[in-house]
Amino acid sequence: MAITPRLSTRFLNRLESRFEWAFWRLRLIAILPVLMTAASGFATFILGTKETISALSLMMHGDNTDKQYVAKVLGGFVGGVDLYLVGIALLIFSYGTYELLISAIDPARDGENGDSKFTGVLDVANLDDLKEKLVKVLVVALLVFGFKSMIAMPITDGLSLLYYSVALLLLSLCAFLMGRLGHGRH
Repeated sequence: MAITPRLSTRFLNRLESRFEWAFWRLRLIAILPVLMTAASGFATFILGTKETISALSLMMHGDNTDKQYVAKVLGGFVGGVDLYLVGIALLIFSYGTYELLISAIDPARDGENGDSKFTGVLDVANLDDLKEKLVKVLVVALLVFGFKSMIAMPITDGLSLLYYSVALLLLSLCAFLMGRLGHGRH
């Protein structure tokens, strides 16, 4: 029995169709990083809350005559903010990955009247959008971490003052550049 060209073409089309269907479904493996980063974001929110509560507890029950007291309390608050920012970055990655690879998040697009569109930080249209939003949040988290480190930095001599000043200058430059990010495109 000879295979006719028509039969082999039909067979190849069916094979191609099944392969493409299976290959398209393979994108659903992205649910794993979506779930793990969402869980990690939730965990960092808990850690940030724990750090903030520790700072509040230290503030209420600490020895306010200690020179490092204010630095410790302020460091705890700033550390909590830093953890919240990392949690936000993880959620942005989680939502963005879900939207880009799996499906649009319908509740974000359905307003009370059914016609509003969510345009918040979690609204990701493409990979460049996701990258830009992640970079912004992560750089702000690094700025906050740098600020926290500078709070506890002892200034004992001219060299440590120079380091402190350079770090402050770099943080300011970074904040300035973050403010300029994306302004030239619109």
